[in-house]
Order: sequence, then structure tokens, then C-alpha cells
Amino acid sequence: MACTNELRNCLRKYNDLPVWVVEDHHDVLPFIYRAIGSKHLPVSNINFIHFDSHPDLLIPVNMPADTVFDKEALFSELSIENWIMPVVYAGHFSHVIWIHPFWAQQIKEGKHCFLVGKDKSTTTIRVTSTDDYFLSDGLYVPEEQLENQKYLHLDVVLLNPVREKYCKDIEKGEIATKKLKLEDCKDVVAGPALNLPSSHPKGASFPLLEDVEGDLQKETKNEKMNTDIETGTPFPHNSKLESYIMETLEKCDAYILDIDLDFFSVKNPFKEMYTQEEYKILQELYSFRKPNPDSVQETLVDCVENRIRQLEDLEAAFADFCEDDSEVTIQRWASNPRMSLLVQLVQSLKSRMDEPDYEMIHQAGLTCDYAELPHHVSTDAEIDGFMQSMKHLLNHLPKPTLVTVARSSLDDYCPSEQVDFIQEKVLHMLRSLYGTLDIHLEFSPGSSSV
Repeated sequence: MACTNELRNCLRKYNDLPVWVVEDHHDVLPFIYRAIGSKHLPVSNINFIHFDSHPDLLIPVNMPADTVFDKEALFSELSIENWIMPVVYAGHFSHVIWIHPFWAQQIKEGKHCFLVGKDKSTTTIRVTSTDDYFLSDGLYVPEEQLENQKYLHLDVVLLNPVREKYCKDIEKGEIATKKLKLEDCKDVVAGPALNLPSSHPKGASFPLLEDVEGDLQKETKNEKMNTDIETGTPFPHNSKLESYIMETLEKCDAYILDIDLDFFSVKNPFKEMYTQEEYKILQELYSFRKPNPDSVQETLVDCVENRIRQLEDLEAAFADFCEDDSEVTIQRWASNPRMSLLVQLVQSLKSRMDEPDYEMIHQAGLTCDYAELPHHVSTDAEIDGFMQSMKHLLNHLPKPTLVTVARSSLDDYCPSEQVDFIQEKVLHMLRSLYGTLDIHLEFSPGSSSV
């Protein structure tokens, strides 16, 4: 739906830009819904710009789709990894732009256009995307199986940090007077990666600073553009990222700026909970066999059905262990050929823990499918580099309606020793861009608006 000036003019305006800072990412949702209810945001056609080391685009597997129409029931069902797609199904978000650092590669970069709707057989929310991210969670269904369909435009975009030696020049406004060398330009970029070898994780197609554009265009002139396997639609070749996002924002009625602080530095907390051998067993137990990229629909459906059975068996096993993890129970599950590694895993856990948290172990296993969770504890210089890249990009975009920020530190995704430092820098950046902010600190008891 194209935006209209009339609708934008009807929306209420905040005196100062509100910034909601929460701990767990899904806790931003009540404040978004509050803005919709107060008519600061429209009911539909909202654009969501999402800076994060994780997509957060999964779906509560067993939640009835109609739960989205009871917001209090919805809020109680959501978690940090699955809170965005229910809002898409509810009709509020029409376009999501996931901007990620180079260490986060969960979804293929490029344009993804697919349907989100209610599965006629299970009444749960499902999607038509065939990306491994959705297949590995058993979320794919064919289009004819969905009702109340919503069309989602998802852009997956890489943003790399500005190199340390240029951060101070950018702060002083001097970068435009400098001619950067091509080898330096490759790190000062943003956008969907080109099809570069996996050994080079910082693929580039969109120059971030105006002075590097000419050199990068020469460098990438003959490169093949990454395209989405479903639509075959490439991002604009040799265009700047901010120009593309500006065009996108012109088609929506409002946008939300969302920042997870683990975008700047991130841990895989499960690697610290379990030994290397235990983690390897989890990876084998929960491994997902990817279908061929050219698989027909029937093969994809079979793949999803097999994956669902695999995850249901593992969930049932660990639920049993929560009640009784005696040797009899362990051996009963171990008799299943797909569960033979359970004996070794549970015995290892019990040898060093009084009471293993089997529910948590299952949750950890769910992250061990086709790729590991991202893990990259950044240096202060890297954090500064990402901060400058983000600031430069946002400086070329209009002011958002509101900003949501997630700390993600209590569960150790954003390193606890860095989170306050990163938060302070993010708020400073936002003030430098937008002036006076209406900041609400909602991540600890007794905090208040400042």
C-alpha cells in the first residue's frame, strides 16, 4: 500500500523523539502497540528497521494465529527470537529491514518477498519462505495452505564498521576531504554482500561514504549481485544503501528504528554453559539437513515434516528428563536410533551438575541447527566503527517515529561488561542526530523516564 501525505498528516507527533530501552527485546512490543493506539503510528504499513546480530523472525511454534488479535495474550506468548513475525501477521509491519554485522549470517542477504498467514491445518502462523532459517524451524508451508495472507518485504542488509583510523575524522566532519584507498574502502561499506568466498565475511556492494563510491563501483563492476532465490530480484547495483532505504521509506506511512545492543558485540551464551564435547553432541542431535536449493515443493514439505518430528522427539525426551532423569528413562530414549547420543550427553551433564536444566538444554539445542549462533566480542575500536557506520546511515534517513532499544545482557547475548558502554554511546549518537530525546529506561525495577 502506497503511503499518503494525508495519512501522515493525520498521525500525531511527539514533541521529543521517544526512546524505549528494555532488557529483553520482545518487551519493546507493548510500547509499539501503545504508539499505534495513541495514533502516533498507523495501524498498518509500518516499516521496521532492525539493527541486530539476530533476525528475531521466528514464530511461536504452537501459538494459534488468532492470538495476535488479543494483545495481552500475545505479549505473554512471545520471546526474544519470535516477536516480529506475529506483528507482521497482525497487519502492522509491512516491510522489515534487518541490518546485521558481518558475523551474523542466519538469513541470505538480499530481497526476500513472501507470505505470512494462518496454516489452515494447524491454525498457527506459518510462512512461504524457503530460506533455511524458516525451514529449520519447521515454519514453511505452501501458499495454498495459508489463509489471511499478509505480504512481507524483508531486506537483509550487511553493515560493516568504519575503520578505526577514520572514526575521529568522521566525528570532525573531515572524512569528505580525504581520498580513501581502495583497500580501506572495503571495510567502509554497507549492503547485501556480493557472492564472495566464505573466507571473506565482509562482502560489499553499497559504499557507505560518498568519497568511496567511485572506487567501489570500479571494484564491483563485474561482480555478480546477490539475489533472492525466491524472487530473483537483486538490490540496485552500485547504489548507496541510504538511497535504497529512502526509496523504501517513501512507500510506507511511518517507520520504527530498532536497535539491539548486541548488534555491536555479541556472545553465544550456550557455549559458556556447556563443555565443548556437550555442545558438539547438541549440534549432532539437533542438526538440520538442508534441502537442495532447487528442491520441488513436495521435497520441501517432506523436509519440514521430518524436521518437526525430530524436534518433537527431542522436546519430549527432555520433558521426560525434567520429571525423571533416572538411568531407566535415559536408556528408554537411547533405544531410539536418533537419540543414541542422549546417554552420553545426559551422563556428562549429571557428572558436573546437581540438577541439569533440561528445558534450557533443549532451548540451546534449538539454536544448533544449520548454523551456530553468532559470537563476536568486539573491541572498543570495532564498537566505535559500527557506531560511526550506523550514524552515517541514519543521518541520511528521515527521523523515525520512535526508537526501541534492547540491552540483551541478562541472557549474555550482549556482553554484560560492555552493555552500559554501548548503551551510552547509542544514546549519545541518537541525541547528536535527533536532538532532545524522551528516554524511558524500562530495564530495571524503579527506573523512570529521564
